[in-house]
Amino acid sequence: PFRAGELALAEVRRKRNTTLKLLCRLAAEAVLSSPGGVLPHRDIIGQLPGQVLRASGGTRLLLRRPSLDEYVLLMPRGATIAYPKDISALLMMMDIHPGDTVLETGSGSGAMSLFLSRAVGPKGRVLSYEIRDDHHALAKKNYRRWRSAWEIGHMDKWPDNVEFILKDISTAAADMKSVTLDAVVLDMLNPQCALPVVHPSLKQGGVCAVYLANITQVIDLLDTIRSCKLPFLCERIIEVTHRSCDAAETTRSVPYIARPSHLQEVHSAFLTKLRKFRPPLS
Repeated sequence: PFRAGELALAEVRRKRNTTLKLLCRLAAEAVLSSPGGVLPHRDIIGQLPGQVLRASGGTRLLLRRPSLDEYVLLMPRGATIAYPKDISALLMMMDIHPGDTVLETGSGSGAMSLFLSRAVGPKGRVLSYEIRDDHHALAKKNYRRWRSAWEIGHMDKWPDNVEFILKDISTAAADMKSVTLDAVVLDMLNPQCALPVVHPSLKQGGVCAVYLANITQVIDLLDTIRSCKLPFLCERIIEVTHRSCDAAETTRSVPYIARPSHLQEVHSAFLTKLRKFRPPLS
């Protein structure tokens, strides 16, 4: 059952077969506000996930625990987050295993940090560098909020394996000397500034995945690699598209049909896969 202190997700059906999702942290004295009225948290605490409760205005709310991708889309954010569709592709690019040590530059709001934390597991380690004070503080807050809520609602503990570091990665060469990295992910305005610092610590054959907003940034990144003769081979550049479908109720004989959503995902990014290689002696 739901307990005080954990996260709950309420789903409200709206017009045109859309769903409004509301995230809250349960507290006995608090209330959940929705377009159809309020629902006291005390009415949720003690209920099993999957229950449908009515708000004060009669609106039906489906209550359940949020998944990680739902949490990162609904959590407070300062910087624009890396979206789950892109994070999934980045994780596949890096081929991360439990126990790996991964470097992240650009903590942002902490979305990528959470997925990396789960991927490397309790024996792994994530080093997350951020240059801005506000983003650094928010990423730590979102990470701790998810961990503490997870431990209340689950039998196992979420690993405490992310070290948030408030520092410009381009000035962290001394820090990198004592670290061996299995993979690197760069989500920053000028990722080419980080490559000279991080590549000596990245293992041979390791992957550096770069999240870029437009193709001009990709060109600048590859030009820097060529001009500075950095030991990276560009293996792949992809743009991840995402098309949602609605499950619309039609007739009793055919209860649901998948149809293209009228609201399409417009966010896009270019994901660049760089692999470290040993340059020829010549």
